[in-house]
Formats: sequence, structure tokens, C-alpha cells
Amino acid sequence: MINPDETENTNTKKRHGRVVVLTGPGKGKSSSAFGMVMRAAGWGYKICVIQFIKKESRKTGEQMAASQLDGIEWHCMGDGFTWITNNPEQDKINNRKIWEFSKDKIRSGDFDLVVLDEINYAAGYGWISGDEIASFISKEKPAETHLILTGRGALEEVIGVADTVTEMGMVKHAYESGITAGRGIEF
Repeated sequence: MINPDETENTNTKKRHGRVVVLTGPGKGKSSSAFGMVMRAAGWGYKICVIQFIKKESRKTGEQMAASQLDGIEWHCMGDGFTWITNNPEQDKINNRKIWEFSKDKIRSGDFDLVVLDEINYAAGYGWISGDEIASFISKEKPAETHLILTGRGALEEVIGVADTVTEMGMVKHAYESGITAGRGIEF
């Protein structure tokens, strides 16, 4: 087990960058990741958030709050809800571009924390393979960089290389009662 005091950069020790997977059918995967973004920002970390599904035209509270803080780079690059797409081939092409962009950001070593929000959806649709993600994490992610991957249906290969995996379970959701997404709660 790693001693928390030994995980931060000091003159003699390097941080162990965690790989955290937040998955499952319940609400709160992205919210949990963004909570960690706020925590890391409080410590002065450099952060990059890359969103695979959400598109720039739909602002979220998290994105607006992050824009007021130093050290957070935010990229909302998706085509919108892919499960109601009119052009799945375009979604595949775009998600491949987002994945390449993500790898470049991670490889740069410029960030203490990188969030790949809803990447598990792209993998679940077969646009990025679990082996490809796991191999990149194992071989190319800088050792000190923290990485958070969110979205339902995390693939076993990705779970296998993660340090922490949390599966959010759903007991009840307002959407099931016809209540649509609400500002400040879902976005």
C-alpha cells in the first residue's frame, strides 16, 4: 500500500498517478470526477478535462465554474448524445479524433490530472477498444499523471489497469418519473 505522504512531489519522491474508473448505471460518475477536479484545483494542480459526448453548445455548470479557476483546461468535443444520433459514422470519426487529442494531452506531461469524461461510452460502442485504452495507460501515461475515466459500461481491460474502480448503482432516478435533466443538478 502506498503511503499518502509519499505520493506527492518532494525533492526525493514522485507522486504515483492514479487511474480511476467511474462507471455503472447510476447517476454521479461525471459529478464525482468533477469533484476530484475541484479538489485537485484546490491544491494548485494543472488539470485537463476532455468530454467525449457533451458538445460545446451545451454549457454545463461545472464547465462555467471551472472557467473561473486557474489551471483548468476544458475541452467539450462531442457530438451530443450518441444514443440518439443521426450519423453514427460521424460519431465514430469524431470520437477517434477526441481519443487522439486526449492521448496527446496526456503524453505531454503538462497536467497533474486528466479527466476523460464519458470515454467508456466510446469504448462501449467499439470506437476505441478496451485493449487500446489499457495499453496506452500501461505504456504511455506519465507515471505521475492522475487519470479519471467516466461513463457506463467500462470495459474489463480498462478496469484491469485501473487503481480504483467505482461502480455507481441506480436505486431510483427522476428521469424514470418523467422529470427531465435540471440545471444545477444534471448539468
